[in-house]
Amino acid sequence: MKRIFIMAGLIAVLSACNGSEKDATSSENPFFTEYSTPFGVPPFDKIKIEHYKPAFLKGMEEQKQEIETILNQRSTPDFENTIVALDRSGHLLKKVSSVFYGLNSAHTSEEMQALSKELAPLLSKHRDDIKLNPRLFARVKEIYNRQKEFRLDKEQTALLEETYKEFVRGGADLAPEKQEKLRAINSEIALLQLTFGQNMLKETNAFQLVLEKQEDLAGLPVSLITTAAESAKAAGKEGKWMFTLHNPSIMPFLQFSERRDLREKMLEAYLNRGNNENEADNKEVVKKLVALRLQKAQLMGYNNYAAFVLEDRMARNEANVYQLLDQIWKPALRKAKEEAADLQAAMKKDGIKGKLQSWDWRYYNEKVMKAKFDIDENQLRPYFKLENVREGMFYVANRLYGITFTELKDIPKPHEEAIAFECKEIDGTHLGVLYMDYFPRAGKRGGVWCSTYRSQTYKDSVRVAPVVTIVCNFTKPSGDVPALLSPDEASTLFHEFGHALHNLFKDVRYSGVSGVPRDFVELPSQLMEHWVFEPEVLNVYAKHYQTGDTMPKELIEKLRESGKYGQGFATAERIQASMLDMAYHVIKEIPADFDIIKFEESVIKRLGALSQIPPRYRTTYFNHTMGGGYTAGYYSYMWAEVLDADSYQAFIETGNIFDSETAAKFRKYVLTPGGIEDAMVMYTNFRGAEPGVEPLLKNRGLN
Repeated sequence: MKRIFIMAGLIAVLSACNGSEKDATSSENPFFTEYSTPFGVPPFDKIKIEHYKPAFLKGMEEQKQEIETILNQRSTPDFENTIVALDRSGHLLKKVSSVFYGLNSAHTSEEMQALSKELAPLLSKHRDDIKLNPRLFARVKEIYNRQKEFRLDKEQTALLEETYKEFVRGGADLAPEKQEKLRAINSEIALLQLTFGQNMLKETNAFQLVLEKQEDLAGLPVSLITTAAESAKAAGKEGKWMFTLHNPSIMPFLQFSERRDLREKMLEAYLNRGNNENEADNKEVVKKLVALRLQKAQLMGYNNYAAFVLEDRMARNEANVYQLLDQIWKPALRKAKEEAADLQAAMKKDGIKGKLQSWDWRYYNEKVMKAKFDIDENQLRPYFKLENVREGMFYVANRLYGITFTELKDIPKPHEEAIAFECKEIDGTHLGVLYMDYFPRAGKRGGVWCSTYRSQTYKDSVRVAPVVTIVCNFTKPSGDVPALLSPDEASTLFHEFGHALHNLFKDVRYSGVSGVPRDFVELPSQLMEHWVFEPEVLNVYAKHYQTGDTMPKELIEKLRESGKYGQGFATAERIQASMLDMAYHVIKEIPADFDIIKFEESVIKRLGALSQIPPRYRTTYFNHTMGGGYTAGYYSYMWAEVLDADSYQAFIETGNIFDSETAAKFRKYVLTPGGIEDAMVMYTNFRGAEPGVEPLLKNRGLN
């Protein structure tokens, strides 16, 4: 994330209540005073909807004044009075943005969605006013050209170079008329990305499969049936069962429902979100977005948007992205075809005629797993009680880094369901606060993510600890049964915890060097996944929620043996989404009759993909790329997996998966320095050499 320019890119929605735009300067507005809360966390219980807009407006005005102070000083431009001053500017704006754009994804309302749309063009203009200020850029450029005079250390040099690069990539070198065009494009992109995400949330919440007959529930686990009954009751449909498009509902339904027609209905609704010719349809939004991104890239002197984006990432160019994806696609497709043959045979054994379909895959994959390995998800879930999984990941972090997590009771929380923990170093030093918010609700966007309500920084040479949050959409408790995670959900929790550790361990003096390239950011998260099913770790946390017994050795062995089965499907759907994302952003010309659905179909057809495996995200609900964040960057998960598979090999080579020396090196060279060095340099500092793709293929069972 980039220091002063992040606000307009973090567009989303928030919770809650009605109110007028008042208290623009009143001390009643929590954003206008220092937080007096434990560890300085945001006073979530005091913040109201009417506090946001005045804080945003004042925050922008304050930063404008800070910029003017930089410009009007008489002293010669130098690193401290310009680059550092710019990095420190916008404190109030960062303060309100981190809360607003953190909460809005987790607990939205119509009022907040409207405010988000109102703020989007204002923040876009504010960002451009800074990046396109000719006097400010002249100072930055002068310092950049004279940098040898300042005898800067490594972090200061990185800040100067990053600042200069942001101005150039923000259009500072463009002619005035082109800058005006860029402003208009940026503003429209910001609003369209916001609209895309809001439409996706509406579409996910809109669909309900309500069942009235017991026989319609055939094959479904008792826990899922209980949850569906509770959902129906909450929706005023007591005595029925309601299933939704939120992952904890639809995914187990597709895995276990014996009703093929209902599986088809659920999956078709899921795959067609944003493609229903209604007010939340995203096709025109995507069409405009892709065209505007191309215009922006060409205005900046690039052939396409991917070229513009990738220049600033580890991959550097589209050729390197496609080289990686092609290396993985071929063995993934071969493995997926083998899996499809297994599932087709199982279907035939069931007496089902015809070809395997996409809505059959998860159901028959579960059956084949049972037949091949004598294991299914229902055997495993009782051992993955959410709280136990959480303690398992805390255990891993403690073994690796010596840190501890202690629950905090009397502390403001972003939502009543959230839980807070204090993280401490081995010597008891406060490292940061971690919030965890586990379950889906109508106002929470789909997926799982990690972000911060305050990033690590320094104030008066004293480290300001981060406030981190992990937000999930996991299976809820139902009746007397606690929240029991699937193995995939357990792995996902470890994944997000890896992001949290990255935020907690970061230690940089300047906000402008706190971020890492998008295709490097998934390394810490994906590395953490390697420990989740290690027998030594399972023996610590995988305890049956009723008996307290640890997972039997034979079940652990079955879990290990079956772990690579289904990787053809999992890898193929991710590669397809990565290819789809890239395809939209390597376009050099948008045809007048550009049809989003036909374009998507052509991309998948060129790949030779199986019809039974749709992309992990189809265009009209592909928020990673169309909502911003992973635009021309969804490949990053596979790119980072090359790094994480090789990184874990470093632990394996020591003979100890908790080797403290290896963990210390990973923390020092990867987790701590932010973006002070080139990402590949950071990696080779840790590992000693650049990675190859073989550990990834081995890890996924594709070699």
